[in-house]
Amino acid sequence: MAQKIGLIDADLLDNGTRHPNLALMKISGHQKELGNDVTLLEDYYAIPKYDHVYLSRVFDFTKVPIDPADYPNLHIGGTGFFWTGAPDLPDEVEHHMPDYHLYDAFVGRQISRGIKPQTYSDYMDYSIGFTTRGCFRKCSFCVNQKYSRVFRHSPVREFFDPSRRHIYLWDDNFFGFPRWQEVIDELEETGRRFQFRQGLDIRLMTEEKARRLAGVKYHGDYIFAFDHISEAEQVRRGLEIWRRHSDKSTKLYVLSGFESQGAEEIASIFARIRILMEYQCLPYIMRHEYYNRSPYKGMFITLARWCNQPSFLKKKSFRQFCEANGKGSSAFRYMTQFAHDHPDIAQTYFDIRFDRRGR
Repeated sequence: MAQKIGLIDADLLDNGTRHPNLALMKISGHQKELGNDVTLLEDYYAIPKYDHVYLSRVFDFTKVPIDPADYPNLHIGGTGFFWTGAPDLPDEVEHHMPDYHLYDAFVGRQISRGIKPQTYSDYMDYSIGFTTRGCFRKCSFCVNQKYSRVFRHSPVREFFDPSRRHIYLWDDNFFGFPRWQEVIDELEETGRRFQFRQGLDIRLMTEEKARRLAGVKYHGDYIFAFDHISEAEQVRRGLEIWRRHSDKSTKLYVLSGFESQGAEEIASIFARIRILMEYQCLPYIMRHEYYNRSPYKGMFITLARWCNQPSFLKKKSFRQFCEANGKGSSAFRYMTQFAHDHPDIAQTYFDIRFDRRGR
């Protein structure tokens, strides 16, 4: 007799998320293959009505309004619950084709309410998976602490759906895999454009990697990361190589608010932005939750508003962006207060411009 299986995407129910939950899609695919009835639940009230319910949370700040211990049929998973110790899925689930139709009914209702279909592109247009897993960096802010090397996780065919237009990949540190070219070969064989979403490691860039990556059918911005100003020399070296082979749109995640929440961190963010401007790369400010502790919390927010919308960044300096918001705006107030407290930082960075390569 078929069992009733419920799946709960906690991130979706709390804040909403533009990414479908890959683990839940794999669980759904496996359970449907077993002949069970699978439902994506959109609240927590129906948990007792199901034989088994799988609750997944990617982010630890996502609110779950129940105590999982109160439900004997509830199974929890994901980094949002276990951080670096999140257990692996069983092999038969981990390597199952994801159920790309799990979210169809939900997405259909949202679009019928008037939300633009592009909002749910990740749910509808992409094959999603990991070709490699693991990273040797052991960054303290990252959940990826389980492995000390990068290894092959799955062939592309394991998660590739030919009906989907593109592919995106969650690989932890793809260029740390010694046989990365084999994976690129497989991706190119699909005929689909693809993208690495986690951010490739620019510190591992070589002429061969740059040449090959620049020549593939890539989807969207090339994404790398610039987490610490102490890595400036390595990042510059990698970008020098990259720009010899590609002038395509390139973005680097800029971690902020993790190591420090004071003025020195604001200066570090600006210093990284200026370096990226030199290479005509787009900074994307990634605020760690610790930024909430900062006396300059408003500056973190305003920097993200400026940088994370390229139409602003490419046309205005930080000062011009804040002034354009109006003298009564929060952006202008945050800028003015910070400039009063730290005129040296303001003088050094507030007028740098993308179209002048950081000058």
